[in-house]
Amino acid sequence: MQALARFSRFVGNTFAIWVLLFAILAFLQPQGFLWIGPYIVPLLGLIMFGMGLTLSKDDFREVLRRPRDVAIGVAGQFVIMPGLAWLLSVGLNLPPEVALGVILVGCCPGGTASNVMTFLARGDVALSVAITSVTTLLAPVVTPALIYLLASQWLEVSAAAMFWSIVQVVVMPIALGVVAQYLLKEKVQVGVAVLPLVSVVAIVAIVAAVVAGNQARIAASGAMIFAVVVLHNGLGLALGYTLARLFGMSLPKRKTLAIEVGMQNSGLGVALATAHFSPLAAVPSAIFSVWHNISGPLAATLFRRMRDPEEGEQAGKA
Repeated sequence: MQALARFSRFVGNTFAIWVLLFAILAFLQPQGFLWIGPYIVPLLGLIMFGMGLTLSKDDFREVLRRPRDVAIGVAGQFVIMPGLAWLLSVGLNLPPEVALGVILVGCCPGGTASNVMTFLARGDVALSVAITSVTTLLAPVVTPALIYLLASQWLEVSAAAMFWSIVQVVVMPIALGVVAQYLLKEKVQVGVAVLPLVSVVAIVAIVAAVVAGNQARIAASGAMIFAVVVLHNGLGLALGYTLARLFGMSLPKRKTLAIEVGMQNSGLGVALATAHFSPLAAVPSAIFSVWHNISGPLAATLFRRMRDPEEGEQAGKA
């Protein structure tokens, strides 16, 4: 079991490589991955179940202990990324389905990968987990409302249908994970050790399925969508950091908000697009999933080297 846990950690640490590799394979050999398409929603549910297994009372105590920090992070997540998505869609005059896809991923809650990136960046991991948890639990109401507000000018949006989808693929699996953790207690820790492996396999499969199913569309407009996704993600990271700085937060908290705002639960974006809109609308979420697992480690590496001047002075005196 220890060997499997070590392998799981290795796969988790090399997440970006596997996502990129299988996205390329799915593009070059789509027929080998099309069969995964019907399993996108169950795979996302599996990831959310794993998140439920790892949630603890301390995560929710953190919300009560630091409500201001958590509220700033949650507001940044649900204002900056949706706002940027709408501005990019209008400013670049994106085709309706692409615009919808960009807005959809922008309106999703934070992704669990942000917690790992925050740890690597030497940020505030407890704050990161708290913000991710709160945005995820708010997603059934906030995400459909934002998509309806920002995207209904392009295509018809059913907020009620999306609400129920998010409850099914996010809230219910998380709740089941929390219940399983409560009932099984120590036995759950065995499963938690291999969660990185399960999560990576599930996300890689989701991305591969969407890329394979949209190979022709990506070949035709993938460069444009990729450029928009890179811009969206990069601006999100920068504005998240700036928001934290405006509120006078410490450097670890600034790193945390940058990563929390810039990294999305793109798997949810894929699931919602697949269930409620066209296949093309799922492409921005799939590309975002590939890209933010590249930009996240890059940002974490940059942030890891950053130090507060006061820390440097104290180290010098020591």
